[in-house]
Amino acid sequence: MDKLDLLKRVGENIKYQRELKNLSQVELVGLMEGNIDTTNISRIESGRTNPTIFTLYRISKALNISVSKLLLVPEEI
Repeated sequence: MDKLDLLKRVGENIKYQRELKNLSQVELVGLMEGNIDTTNISRIESGRTNPTIFTLYRISKALNISVSKLLLVPEEI
């Protein structure tokens, strides 16, 4: 798995978890600690930006899940 595939997979995981909780991107930003722009969440979910570990931590706390759930990728064969 290359970098772009990994970023896309993490973004898909975030979007999936957010939608499971029926949250919009704006609502997710409102639940997060600190400042983050809604457009940044959009870029993360689409795999167009590489979020920091701290940003992933804040997203996981806002979604009330572990960071590891955001990082789940299928095992490479």
